[in-house]
Amino acid sequence: MSSRNRSMSSEQLEVLRSRVKGAVLTPEDAGYGDARTLWNGMIERHPAAIVRCRGAADVIAVVNFARSTQLPLSIRAGGHSVAGKAICDDGIVIDLSAMNGVRVDPARRRAYAGAGALWEDFDHEAQAFGLACTGGVVSTTGVAGLTLGGGIGYLTRSRGLACDNLMAADVVTADGRLVHASEAENADLLWALRGGGGNFGVVTSLEFQLHELGPKVAAATVFHEVDAAPEVLRTYRDFALSAPDELACYAMFVNAPPDFPPEHQNKPVLAIVACYSGEISRGLELLAPLASWGTPLLSAIDEMSYIVLQTAFNAGSPHGARYYWKSQYLTSLPDELIDTLAEFAGDLHGSYSIIGIEPLGGFQGRVAPSATAFAYRDVPFSLGIWTGWSDAAEDERNIAWTRKFFETVRPFGSGVYVNYLGEDEADRVGEAYGDNFARILEIKKKWDPENLFRENQNIR
Repeated sequence: MSSRNRSMSSEQLEVLRSRVKGAVLTPEDAGYGDARTLWNGMIERHPAAIVRCRGAADVIAVVNFARSTQLPLSIRAGGHSVAGKAICDDGIVIDLSAMNGVRVDPARRRAYAGAGALWEDFDHEAQAFGLACTGGVVSTTGVAGLTLGGGIGYLTRSRGLACDNLMAADVVTADGRLVHASEAENADLLWALRGGGGNFGVVTSLEFQLHELGPKVAAATVFHEVDAAPEVLRTYRDFALSAPDELACYAMFVNAPPDFPPEHQNKPVLAIVACYSGEISRGLELLAPLASWGTPLLSAIDEMSYIVLQTAFNAGSPHGARYYWKSQYLTSLPDELIDTLAEFAGDLHGSYSIIGIEPLGGFQGRVAPSATAFAYRDVPFSLGIWTGWSDAAEDERNIAWTRKFFETVRPFGSGVYVNYLGEDEADRVGEAYGDNFARILEIKKKWDPENLFRENQNIR
């Protein structure tokens, strides 16, 4: 037995294997290395065993085993979290990636997704019927993880967060029971799952409300030089705050895409990216002014496949790169903050880095803060400093830059989206839930009194 597997005896391993149908991978097994690898290449952890569950029965067996042995237990679905909580050291990983089926009921406009499904799986099935639900803007993100933390995307303003569209879920609890959470059954658990993360059990399947959308939407991508950013962002601010619910307009500092002219290669640019989730001709009409903001380097405003739009940021967020993030909600977007963002963007660190302003409000903002665990309903924007790079030798430099950036802009916001919390931000978990934290804590005590599910952004 390797030194990395000291926390589980050979006898315990045999017991575990006898109780599940899915493969159990240890450090000695082929495939273990790939199975423990996450989207964020900075995460380097070595679990004692990874169980590739084939169904709820496997999940129940692993939960019972972990509880009885008191081994650390983590849950991997999409594995896309920047904090890398899906993999634990010297414990057991419940790997849900094989439970990735998605079934759509077009008559009822419902989708039923296994906890291992990615948004690309979900969109593929839903768009076959001209239906959609709010999902992340990187299609390789896991459906379960994004939803349980809230779920911000292009449809947030028109259809609400992903968690607002979560109608029910099947959950394996800390005592090894499979329960159903809905408005009619275990309603407190459903309330907590709508933004409370993976603190309450192992979600094995999710039921979503779907909405008519696609197969095409009106979309815009307009690029500007960083020097023009202060002027453009002031126009963006007024445009985004007055936009109808169907219009989601993002502002993002990124490194120039590969197809840009040579003089802009390896230089930061400001991208205005928008999606209109209503009637296409009306959307193109509303998006047309974006091309007249300043003097764009490039402007593309046209109808576009919704599935293609959902994959547009995949290449810029590759699996295995190194990521370090900071984030907060913005109560406003004042001129001083705009100038600060442009200043730091001019020295953008990391080839995969994005400084993103995400639009909130609309339908999402009209949901009562107490209606779900996701509390921040009255903020217009979320700011993300999503630093990404390839070379481990750049870790210290890029992390220091990100921290300095965040401390500079921190006075301009409050609260944080739990899905964006980093590995070193356990002290901000309460900040992610605001006035809802006391109720979330009581539900945690009810469903997981011993904190079995602690390898997450933990509610203690």
